[in-house]
Amino acid sequence: MTYLMVTGRTVNQGVTVENKTSAEYAEETSTCFMHEFDMLELGLDDGDAIQVTGPCGEVVMRAVASAEVEMGTVFVPYGPYANHIIDADTHSTGMPDFKSHEVEIEPTDEEPKTVHKLMEDLGGLAYDR
Repeated sequence: MTYLMVTGRTVNQGVTVENKTSAEYAEETSTCFMHEFDMLELGLDDGDAIQVTGPCGEVVMRAVASAEVEMGTVFVPYGPYANHIIDADTHSTGMPDFKSHEVEIEPTDEEPKTVHKLMEDLGGLAYDR
C-alpha cells in the first residue's frame, strides 16, 4: 500500500544521537510509526517487520502504532534507514525533501539490517564497532 512518509527527530533519538552505533539509536531510527488502522489493514502487530520502498531504494523496518500519525501517513526518524530510501536531490537548497516521499509498505519476514550493514550496502564503510 502507498503512504506519505514524513521524517523528523524523536525525543528518544535525541537522547541517543551522540552514540549512533548504539542498539538504542538503531532501534529508534529503524522504526516506522503508523496509524493503528493502517497497520490493521496490512495485518501488522507492533514490532512486525515491514519492507518500505521509496523513490531510491528499499529497507526493512519495524512497524509501531502511533496515535500521533494520521491515516495514510507514516513517520520515520531521520537516520540511516530513512536515508536509505529517500531521494538525495536537494533542488539547490542543500537539504533533501524529508517530508514528501510516497512509499510502498508491505509485511515481510526479513529482519531489519544493522546500521553497519546498511552503510556497507551503500558502498561506504561501517561505523566503528
